[in-house]
Amino acid sequence: MKIKRFVAPDMRQALRRVRETLGEDAVILSNKSVAEGVELTAAIDLVADEEIEVAGRELRAPREQDPVARRSTTSPRHQAATAQRQREAARTASPRRAEQAAAEVSQQELLAMREEMQNLRRWLQAELSSMSWHDLGQRAPHVQELFQRLMQLGLAADLAQDLVQRVGGIEDLELAWRKALFFLAGEIPVCDQDVLERGGVLALVGPTGVGKTTSIAKIAARFALRHGHRNIGLISTDNFRIGARDQLHTYGRILNVPVRTADDPQAMGDAIDSLSDRRLILIDTAGMGANNERLEEQIETLQAVGPNLTTLLTLSATTEGAAMARAVDLFSATRPDACMLTKLDEAASLGAAISAVIHSGLPLAWIADGQRVPEDLAPARAHPLVERAAALLEEYPAECDQTYVALSYKGGRSNARV
Repeated sequence: MKIKRFVAPDMRQALRRVRETLGEDAVILSNKSVAEGVELTAAIDLVADEEIEVAGRELRAPREQDPVARRSTTSPRHQAATAQRQREAARTASPRRAEQAAAEVSQQELLAMREEMQNLRRWLQAELSSMSWHDLGQRAPHVQELFQRLMQLGLAADLAQDLVQRVGGIEDLELAWRKALFFLAGEIPVCDQDVLERGGVLALVGPTGVGKTTSIAKIAARFALRHGHRNIGLISTDNFRIGARDQLHTYGRILNVPVRTADDPQAMGDAIDSLSDRRLILIDTAGMGANNERLEEQIETLQAVGPNLTTLLTLSATTEGAAMARAVDLFSATRPDACMLTKLDEAASLGAAISAVIHSGLPLAWIADGQRVPEDLAPARAHPLVERAAALLEEYPAECDQTYVALSYKGGRSNARV
């Protein structure tokens, strides 16, 4: 295999040089931007070329002893005839030699070929996305600007694309932006019933550090103010984190409500029975990471509550989008009925959190935006949440990488799959 590097001012000239030098069968291994323009690394299989060269040497050998023949080799007519004989010699090479060449293709070479094809696909996708993004800028610049602004908001690419399609016919950018935000709010599922009014048993689950214990205290305080402290009880299953139970017991003493602990299903059953006269029981669970084996133990303990259990997935608005998606996937095993967002006061962007809520399909019950108990807790409202996200974008303008935005645009991805 012959590998060669090409540098040209743009991609078209680079591809033309690859074809001129290595032929139409060349494979693009990689491409990148350099100071001179574009750099391509290409390769071609030399098995056939080597056979032609060997055949050519065999045809030239008798003539190299003849002075007349040597003088005639420089004529164009002779060179064309020689090239034709070389091609015929290569085509008539023995089948045995071809079989030997095929037998030398090892598994490692096949893997290398597969990697070359993957690199070519990535390069093709990047080129098509760039062309589609450039075409969009020429054809509908207001749509391009709107898509970029939605990406700056922190939304997932599929949501941004859907909103662009719904308002793309509005050429006034600001009007299209407001309309897109209106449609975005309509995509956020919200609880239609206040859990505080329904009562029952409510467990908060979620990753470590999202504010479950503080949220438990806020909900408990709000319920106690509305229905009295004798109607509420607390249970902790967190025996992994240092001080976790102490923190909940401290809140219990402040609110004058009982606190129980449950390490296993039997203890959970006993705790529920001891608080059976309470209208609302709140369960604080241990935070879990993506690879935590104790999650199954937590699930078994919660299952001991029975059919009256309502599970609330707690997510922090400060969490990065991919990590939030992993949390939603991990805690789907607990079968959450709804979700809540915490730490809105610490977030510089809310697009990822909104995307996670929409993708999860879980109705949003509450939002928490501070440490004050119980003031910094409010029932979820879709339109105020989106308005807050837009205000954060104005306060903290986000810069999006243009290559990433172009690759995220659906037009480029669709073409690449074709």
